Amino acid sequence: MDYSRIACDRPRDGVARITLARPDKANAQDKAMLYQLDHALAQAARDDGVRCIVLAAEGDHFSSGHDLRDDSSLSDHDPVTLWSGFDDAGQAGQMASEHEMYLGLCRRWRDLPKPVVVQVQGKCMAGGLMLVWPFDIIIASDDARFSDPTVAFGVNGVEYFAHVWELGHRKARELLFVGGEMTAEECRQLGMVNHVVQRARLEDFTLDMAARIARRPLIGLRLAKLACNQSLDAQGYSTALQAAMGWQQVGHANARLVHGMPVHPSGAETIRREAKGEG
Repeated sequence: MDYSRIACDRPRDGVARITLARPDKANAQDKAMLYQLDHALAQAARDDGVRCIVLAAEGDHFSSGHDLRDDSSLSDHDPVTLWSGFDDAGQAGQMASEHEMYLGLCRRWRDLPKPVVVQVQGKCMAGGLMLVWPFDIIIASDDARFSDPTVAFGVNGVEYFAHVWELGHRKARELLFVGGEMTAEECRQLGMVNHVVQRARLEDFTLDMAARIARRPLIGLRLAKLACNQSLDAQGYSTALQAAMGWQQVGHANARLVHGMPVHPSGAETIRREAKGEG
């Protein structure tokens, strides 16, 4: 696959590094980025010399979320789940697309049998959380800000609905209802972020941790990750994610009936205005 949205460093000392490479778009994720990222993660997963993966991002911001201007078709890409019917009329096509492109990809990444460390700087908005939460360790710069303003679109939140698990239910409700931002330090105190470091130290700190992880036997890392994931699943994690995707489709279907489009028509403008501090 030719990478136009990401960059990959040659693995070194057991560490593979993948970088989101749309800094001019604040690393907004279009379909091409998502599938290129999935391909690169799969390659690293299959490389027996890689024991840890780092996901980073170029530019001032980790990710501004979904690229709302992306009008490409899923038919331009090879599906990685068993969903089909992406061009079906009504809510059926969107349901299939979101199960494939969002929940499906995130679940694949969560189950990748090697540790993945994410380094986050600047804004990590809405869909940007879906490039963070499926993974294992989060290192954030002190200027990082996390948000999910997508309730303004008339849906329950981003498609990988791990908010309650990552933040606790009180803060999750506040983040969703208000649409505001949380600082890296706030997220660290809640357990969502592992470490907060100065921006200038972010890359070195992350690579140092990845190198330490890569010195462990791969079998031990795999077993530890399986045990952690299964502990969450025993508490209902995966079931909750799937249930929340159902509410996502209710929100889209309601908007189609009421507004003739899959999201509330004022959502994008509300989010842009609040991002500018205009209330």
